[in-house]
Amino acid sequence: MLPISSRSGEWTGFIDALFTSASASCVTGLVVYDTWSHWNWFGQLIILSLIQIGGMGVVTMTTILSRIVGRKLGLQARATMQEAVSAPNLSEVLKYTKFICIGTVIFELAGAVLMSPVFIAEYGPLKGIWLSLFSSISAFCNAGFDLNGEYGPFSSMVPYMDNPLIVIVLVILILTGGLGFLTWMDIKKHGLKFYKYSTQSKLIIFMEIVLVLVPMVYLWFGEYEDLPYGQRFLASLFQAVTPRTAGFNTTDYNSFSDTGVIITIILMLIGGAPGSTAGGMKITTIAILFFTMITVFKREKSPAIFKRRITTEAVYGAIAVFMLDVMLAVFAAMAVSRIEGVGYLKALFETASAVATVGLSMGITPRLTIASKIILIVIMYIGRVGGLTLVFAAITRRSTVNKQYPADNIAVG
Repeated sequence: MLPISSRSGEWTGFIDALFTSASASCVTGLVVYDTWSHWNWFGQLIILSLIQIGGMGVVTMTTILSRIVGRKLGLQARATMQEAVSAPNLSEVLKYTKFICIGTVIFELAGAVLMSPVFIAEYGPLKGIWLSLFSSISAFCNAGFDLNGEYGPFSSMVPYMDNPLIVIVLVILILTGGLGFLTWMDIKKHGLKFYKYSTQSKLIIFMEIVLVLVPMVYLWFGEYEDLPYGQRFLASLFQAVTPRTAGFNTTDYNSFSDTGVIITIILMLIGGAPGSTAGGMKITTIAILFFTMITVFKREKSPAIFKRRITTEAVYGAIAVFMLDVMLAVFAAMAVSRIEGVGYLKALFETASAVATVGLSMGITPRLTIASKIILIVIMYIGRVGGLTLVFAAITRRSTVNKQYPADNIAVG
């Protein structure tokens, strides 16, 4: 809020400052002000710091700082850390945290170095390096904040839609951050021996390939058929990757057909992998639901993936996450549509972007009233922390006894 954070030297309103802070720390990317035009270097540094903390996770950052100051972690702290970062076991929590920290620094610095020639040639050394670093961290953390406001407010990566270096580097950073550190641990440990990966890592890699190629084919034939082949490829690839859950865009979503908008909403809600910088309901959730559906169709006893049975707890959890995220997006969209008097599809695009912590927008966020901004702040927070986490924290179990009532059959379908 402070005047030292804005270019104008004036105070920023509380709700708008809170919205920006929530969007950055939840690595969403929805903004009420253009990041370059409104905030000076100090404000941008605050936003970048929140993005980095939100991307790596508050628990991860706390653990790293504790180790730096020489504080030892107790058993409860290690258990919390294990759950937060999806570490394979309790004994490897610190090793896993170190891997996350080093991996993050390597990827973000590499991305900044690769993009720097473009930005330095355009803006000069100091500003070019700052833009490269900011864009790299924002992409790896799947945040979607950009500093390209000189081309026009909220321009995102549209000025670089036909620049192969910028597009490819951003795609790699987004996918790397959204793949999950547990998957990268498998890749580091086993190399290209895919059969040795954990079932979760196999599933994540398989789903990532599917969720990039299928939307890319649709975009190639359905939304970008008028572009030259080079731009067509880059645009299709980028817009297939960025909805899960990076928040950058190289084309205006208002130019998309309703089908393209709905496909983007679906991709936003799916999100990235567990234990990654990405949000959404996670690709493993969707995969479990899909294989459970196939199991019901085939009248088999239990779903399986890569010859491994999926536990009942995982199926229940996937159903709960799916229903919770969809209901949050749908009902919040109803409220925003009613309050703002905008079309439901545009409102749904915005609320899906918020709950999945994506940051893509059809341009209505800067014009929202206070009530709608508060709704988006709340669902951004829920989307980043996790709906189930909040529900489990809010509900006090009255008894540790696992009650089981007599069974009865109810017809479905």
